[in-house]
Parts: sequence; C-alpha cells; structure tokens
Amino acid sequence: MLCGYPPFFGDTDADVLAKVRLGNFSFNAADWKSVSEDAKNLIRMLLKMNPRDRYTAEQALNHEWVKNKAPKSKGLALQSNLVDNLRGFRSQNKLKKAALHIIAGQLNEEQIKALRETFMALDHNGDGLLTSAEMKEGLAKADLKDIPAEVQQIMEDVDSDGSGVIDYTEFLAATLDKRLYIQEDVCWTAFRLFDRNGDGQISTDELRFVLDNGEVKQVMGNSSIEGLMKEVDTGGDGQIDFQEFVTMMRSPKS
Repeated sequence: MLCGYPPFFGDTDADVLAKVRLGNFSFNAADWKSVSEDAKNLIRMLLKMNPRDRYTAEQALNHEWVKNKAPKSKGLALQSNLVDNLRGFRSQNKLKKAALHIIAGQLNEEQIKALRETFMALDHNGDGLLTSAEMKEGLAKADLKDIPAEVQQIMEDVDSDGSGVIDYTEFLAATLDKRLYIQEDVCWTAFRLFDRNGDGQISTDELRFVLDNGEVKQVMGNSSIEGLMKEVDTGGDGQIDFQEFVTMMRSPKS
C-alpha cells in the first residue's frame, strides 16, 4: 500500500512463493522516496526470513511508525493513495496510459466501487466532470496541504482529450490501484483488445489500429508507435507478446 505493488512478483503463485522463500526485496528509490525510514524499517522487520527475528503482530502494532505516523482514518489513506496513483500516471509511457484507459472501461462495478465513490465525492456539482477547483478542494479536505500546487499539472496529464476537465474514464485510468491492473487476467483483457488476430502477438499494425482510434489516440498524442513498439518489445522481434505486455504494465516506470 505504501508504494502500490507487493514486494515479490511472479507470473504464477509458484513463482511468487519461490521469491518469497529467497527473501530478496529492495526499495526502488523512485517509488519509495516519499516513504519514511521508520516505515521502511517496519517492512524490513515484517519480512525477516527467520521467524525468530520477524516481528509479531504485537511488535508491529507497537512500532513507532504505526503509533505515530500511520494514517488515522480510512478516508485519508484513500486520498493519499489516490494522489500517489495520479502522480504515477504522469510518468507512464503512452502505451501504458492507453492500456489503462482500455482496462478502466472493462472493469466491473465491484472492482471500481471505491474509485466511483471517490469521484462522486470530488464532483461537487454532479456533472460527471472534475475541475481543478474541485480537485483542490477535495484534496485539501484530506489535509494533504502539499498537493494543490501541482493539481494543474496533474489535470493536464490526466485530461486526455484536452477538455480542461477530467471525465470519469480519465479519472479511473489514472487512479486504478496497481494491485488491480497488474493481475494477469486484467492484463490479458487489455492485451486481447490489442491482439486483433488472436495470434498471441501485438504487431505494429495492430498497435496502430487501436492507438489511432478515438480517445486512445488522444492519449497517445504525437508519440511514435514505432518508438513505443521498440520500447516494449524487449525481445526485438518486432512484436509484443503477452509477457512483454505484462512486464510493461508491472514496471514502476514504463
């Protein structure tokens, strides 16, 4: 919850368990720069390999960060995570942003219930659009005093159609919890929409077909499709397979 993704990744449960047994993890500087050393210390103690060294529940609850620094209310924690996701969205490449727009349109109501409620709470006049004033007011109510100064830049990055406001789909795409969209089945839903002929590969033509249409094209802007292909196609075969697609979606900065 502090950085948006779990300490151990894997394509299958078995892969995850294998990495858990090795116990190797790290704090990526870009993702953890705003997290205190006390919070990192707590995580280290909770992930100790030796059970005798690992914190018990009682020790964790009595840790300095939990007692003094942890969010005091569910509402504040939600808003903090919301801002972190908005900030993270700004740094993603155009293909990942387009994929997140597609995923946002495919999720069921239960999966986006919390975000829908947040959007409605921020949308004071109920017109289905968020203005910078509404964003500032909502974030200020969460006592996040350092946020309003950058709201305008966040708005510009999230506002894919250049309307000057954020609509519901744009909001969902930019605020989806990473723990949701890195799931293999969610990634597969988006991948299949790019892979039009169903051969398990996304070609440049397929990429162009999807990215040159409608709102997705507006997300892309002037980005080179060939350049994005080269960035994601780590195998260098001129196509994006599912594993390469998942790697892009799971990367902190793509």
